[in-house]
Amino acid sequence: MTVRPRMTHLFEQLGLDSSEEAIALFIVTHQLTADQKITEADYWTEAQRQFLAEKIKSDGEWAIVVDQLNESLHEDSVSK
Repeated sequence: MTVRPRMTHLFEQLGLDSSEEAIALFIVTHQLTADQKITEADYWTEAQRQFLAEKIKSDGEWAIVVDQLNESLHEDSVSK
C-alpha cells in the first residue's frame, strides 16, 4: 500500500516542522508575489529548491502536493 503524500509529508521532506500550526504559520509568513514561482523563493535552501523542482517535474502525486503549497503561498498575491 502506498501512502499518498500530504502537506505534512512535504514539510517533513523539506526538513521543516510538519505540525499543522507550523505549516499554517509558514504559509502566512512566506507569501510570494503573483509572478514569483515557488522554486524562486529566496527562503529555500538549494536542496529544498531542487526537491521542489524535481517533484513538480515528476507530475505525480508529489507534484499535486507541491502545487497545493504553491497555491497557498500565493493566497495574498493579486495578479493584475
